[in-house]
Amino acid sequence: MGSQCTKFTHCCVDSQFKAAVVEVPSGGNEEKSEVNDLPTFREFTFEQLKNATSGFAVENIVSEHGEKAPNVVYKGKLENQRRIAVKRFNRMAWPDARQFLEEARSVGQLRNNRLVNLLGCCCEGDERLLVAEFMPNETLAKHLFHWETQPIKWAMRLRVVLHLAEALEYCTSKGRALYHDLNAYRILFDEDGNPKLSSFGLMKNSRDGKSYSTNLAFTPPEYLRTGRVTPESVIYSFGTLLLDHLSGKHIPPSHALDLIRDRNLQMLTDSCLEGQFSNDDGTELVRLASRCLQYELRERPSLKFLVAALTPLQKETDVPSHILMGIPHSASSSPLSPFGEACSRKDLTAIHEILDNVGYKDDQGVANELSFQMWTDEMQETLNTKKKGDASFKQKDFRVAIECYTQFIDVGTMVSPTVFARRSLSYLMSDMPQEGLSDAMQAQVISPVWHVASYLQAVALATLGMENEAHAALKEGTNLEAKKNADSGQK
Repeated sequence: MGSQCTKFTHCCVDSQFKAAVVEVPSGGNEEKSEVNDLPTFREFTFEQLKNATSGFAVENIVSEHGEKAPNVVYKGKLENQRRIAVKRFNRMAWPDARQFLEEARSVGQLRNNRLVNLLGCCCEGDERLLVAEFMPNETLAKHLFHWETQPIKWAMRLRVVLHLAEALEYCTSKGRALYHDLNAYRILFDEDGNPKLSSFGLMKNSRDGKSYSTNLAFTPPEYLRTGRVTPESVIYSFGTLLLDHLSGKHIPPSHALDLIRDRNLQMLTDSCLEGQFSNDDGTELVRLASRCLQYELRERPSLKFLVAALTPLQKETDVPSHILMGIPHSASSSPLSPFGEACSRKDLTAIHEILDNVGYKDDQGVANELSFQMWTDEMQETLNTKKKGDASFKQKDFRVAIECYTQFIDVGTMVSPTVFARRSLSYLMSDMPQEGLSDAMQAQVISPVWHVASYLQAVALATLGMENEAHAALKEGTNLEAKKNADSGQK
């Protein structure tokens, strides 16, 4: 790789100090601007989002820093089975409710295939939450800096930076030219492995307007002087991302420019990329990064220029992103377990047999705090009601089972996902699929990663004629069951 790197130098060093930037038309990427299958922006109630995230369960946190993140992001699922990401801000982030709503509504009007689109928000009391599409395949930072199975290939890195430039160009065309704290954590991958820019960064981070939460070594020089972010600041941050892709590391821009000036590009290039790209391609990417990182704002290129410059560099354009990324494709399914098979066939008798055999094993670990006073004759009577429900469930007397389980649930002193699962199946056996779906979803609220809840949702949804949603729920149940089995095998 060393002999290739030294040949990058002449072009990128010479171009580093050119002030004039030639503007090239965007080439018309307008056909990518609209996303037809997304709902319009809406306001959610706090209760809806609480239910969608199983009460903001720790198991549903997807923030890079977990619970320690200043604004925690959760994965969730709406009643219509749409998977979502919910960003819950700390209570001091947006004291002005009107400003929050105005910002959210404005960003929520954007719809583009290059964005993780904003679907809605919630503003109740001190609560401030944003709702976006859910991206299941991690962040660019994870794949670029902390990869486990394989590093990102050169062709995919070029695709990521082009898609990012197109996303920013679209936002600029819609009057949202400012993006706050653009970095590798803001780029996520959808179920097909396609990179998308988070819409969360189009809104300010906090009430004081700070736009950069990362190390100050990576912030634009004008931000350090004025504390304000400009469209040109976004270009500077884009330049740091170009360096990230080239190096596979988060190198401070000043250090990278020194390496370029000293023609020491071996230190700048990711050794994992050896043999994957030509000298010309490497030279061009370094040249673009150098121009984006210019100290003077007017010397930085526009997004139109960047899109036009990155487009001809693309490689393996006919290869799907998930193959380049080495991640499972959404269309590929894991083999179904006996439980999954029964649910796919809507074989209620087989499902009943499985639930009856499993009993209450999956209730272990579910919190049930009962005070001493609750252990009374009334409590014993409640437990007897559940036992009667279990006996009726075993004997397939589902009408009585529903009555007994309902009495147990209504008392409310104990919480059992298994009881909801059993009542869900009892409803399905009684031709009451909507009630069965509600109970299956409630079981998931109590136990967010329980595969049984997802499986029962799949059956109820299929019975209701919602085939696409049923398929998604079945796939979720399969993945959760596989993960549970893998975790059990490691113990």
